[in-house]
Amino acid sequence: MPPSQVRSSGKARLIRAALQARARAVAPYSKFQVGAALLTSRGKIISGANVESVSYGLTCCAERIALFKALTAGKRKFTALAIVARVAGGPMPCGACRQLLSEYAPAATIWVADSARSKTIREFTVQELLPGAFLSLSNDLA
Repeated sequence: MPPSQVRSSGKARLIRAALQARARAVAPYSKFQVGAALLTSRGKIISGANVESVSYGLTCCAERIALFKALTAGKRKFTALAIVARVAGGPMPCGACRQLLSEYAPAATIWVADSARSKTIREFTVQELLPGAFLSLSNDLA
C-alpha cells in the first residue's frame, strides 16, 4: 500500500476513534462534547473525552485525558492526535493542551474535525499550534 494510503487510512481510523471517544464525554454543563484519539509510534490508539466540573477551571480537555492515559500507560512516542467536536472547522486545542503536546508529543501531527463533517480535516503540527513553546532546559523528558 502506498504511504499516502497508509496515512489516509490511519487518519480515518484515528478520527473514528475520536468520534467514539466523544460519545463518552461528560459535559453536563456546556453540552460541548469533545473526543480525542492519540496514536503511538507503535500504532496503538489511546482515546479520551472531556470531563467537566461545575467549577469550569477543574474541567479537563479530551486531548489531555488521552495524553495522560498514554503517559501513565508508559507510552512516550506519539505520531498523531485527532480531535473532534461539533464546531465548524473542528475544535482547536486550548493553551494548556498545546503546552503539554509540545512537551510530550512534539512530533505529532494534529488533525481536527467537526464531528458532523468528519471527512473535512484540518492538519497542524505542534510547532504551528504553539511556536516558541516553553520547554525544559534538559529536554530529556521523553
